[in-house]
Amino acid sequence: MGFDWAELLRLGLTRLGLRPHEFWALTPVELMLMLGPEARLRPMDKTGLQALLETYPDKKERGKT
Repeated sequence: MGFDWAELLRLGLTRLGLRPHEFWALTPVELMLMLGPEARLRPMDKTGLQALLETYPDKKERGKT
């Protein structure tokens, strides 16, 4: 899971009027601040949740409580 770079690039170029080199020079935080609160990341879907569960399983080690 990560950023939807294609969508962020589209927004940066069309809504903000950035040039590609200006877009890629920004940090993700700077870009999100420029786009404003309506540019929130999409909620996690089933695929993202499954990847998270596989990376960080809720299993206890044997012998530990």
